[in-house]
Amino acid sequence: MAKGTIFIDTERCKGCTLCALNCPQRVIVMAADQLNRKGYRPAQLIDPEARCTGCAVCALVCPDVCITVYREARPCKEAIHEPRAS
Repeated sequence: MAKGTIFIDTERCKGCTLCALNCPQRVIVMAADQLNRKGYRPAQLIDPEARCTGCAVCALVCPDVCITVYREARPCKEAIHEPRAS
């Protein structure tokens, strides 16, 4: 399974909850004890078991473009195969 993580710009987040509601891994929650400068409870990644796959659903539904997705690079199939003998 792919591995990934996200960065949430908490100062831009308006706390709409769309990212948390649509995350298939359920690793995004709304901060219960934090407010940003605008007074909103921002989203935050809670992923101690590294379940985030970097699917980017959260970033796609975010109306304020607050989420940046990072995904681990997978090795290319050609790099896995042994070179052919000439």
